[in-house]
Amino acid sequence: MSIPHDESFGDDSVPVCPALAALGWDARWAGRMEPYLGRGWEPARVVCEHRGAYVAAGASGELWAELSGRFRHEHPARAEWPAVGDWVMVSPRAGEDAATVRAVLPRRSRFSRTAAGDRTEEQVVAANVDVVFLVTSLDGDFNLRRIERYLTVAWDSGARPVVVLNKADLCADADARAAEAEAAAPGAPVVVLSAATGTGVDALRAQVPPGATGALLGSSGVGKSSLVNALLGRERQAVRAVRADDSRGRHTTTNRELIPLPGGGLIMDTPGMRELQIWSDDDGLETAFADVEALAALCRFADCTHENEPGCAVRAALEDGSLDRGRFRSYTKLRREIQYQELRQDQSARQIEKTRWRGIAKEIRRIERDRGWR
Repeated sequence: MSIPHDESFGDDSVPVCPALAALGWDARWAGRMEPYLGRGWEPARVVCEHRGAYVAAGASGELWAELSGRFRHEHPARAEWPAVGDWVMVSPRAGEDAATVRAVLPRRSRFSRTAAGDRTEEQVVAANVDVVFLVTSLDGDFNLRRIERYLTVAWDSGARPVVVLNKADLCADADARAAEAEAAAPGAPVVVLSAATGTGVDALRAQVPPGATGALLGSSGVGKSSLVNALLGRERQAVRAVRADDSRGRHTTTNRELIPLPGGGLIMDTPGMRELQIWSDDDGLETAFADVEALAALCRFADCTHENEPGCAVRAALEDGSLDRGRFRSYTKLRREIQYQELRQDQSARQIEKTRWRGIAKEIRRIERDRGWR
């Protein structure tokens, strides 16, 4: 898995190793590995995760990889651990198809949500993705408010969002639904297709050229695994029928996985998310709701709450119907969630810092006691 010494890591040329280039490696990634040269470490990309262990693909194939103890110690936050799509530096183990992860290269993009549980923690769902496909279906699952929620996080991720309306073959008014989605997703392309019939799949494939990485994100039952099969031209991912009464599906995909596409490019399939807990900031919200933000900028008062203030452009737009009331409620709901999440993050950070200093003080007392200083 060694990288040939005649490869150029610092100029504008792409490294010549075909296996790495097929995984999305380029001159910019090569530049980011320069601090680790000379240690016997090699670059690899995380293509799958299994309960804290990883499959990492590099120049000589796939390796079963685990984090080093030092890495775990220096990076206690799980968001800093490798996620599918990450480029990592590994040290292969002689005579084994295994390696130790030593470092994670700085990410170009990351799609995150708040992790499940009581603690306020970031969970990285997809890393180093160029385009995020926000998949919904044109059956009973179609929900504009969910599209807005996903877009808020997607714009914050650093990747380019594309709204995908699947199961067009099951919808009699697909064009009308597409128009609704376009109004809810300003600045993001909307692709209407059917994984079952193949209609529109080529338009999706064109979004992931050679060297690029796409990720399919959405709730259960929207047809992400069927889309992967359609993009590959073969049945690779298992699929299940959705319930007829509510169009909900079961989790067909159980692990995030990076899959090579014919002709180049990679696609990441992800398990369906019942609910996307916001992990974003105001930048993502402002981009997803650029129309609301533009109206707010016209209000008479800079701190307008858009409730009873005179000269409120937002209220005027709501009253004349140029701003949809459901969209505005979605905007205010997501803003409250972001503010609450930021407050929880601050509280969590203070608690972590308090715990850290308590541990330092305890260690100082132990050293003083052992040396007879007290």
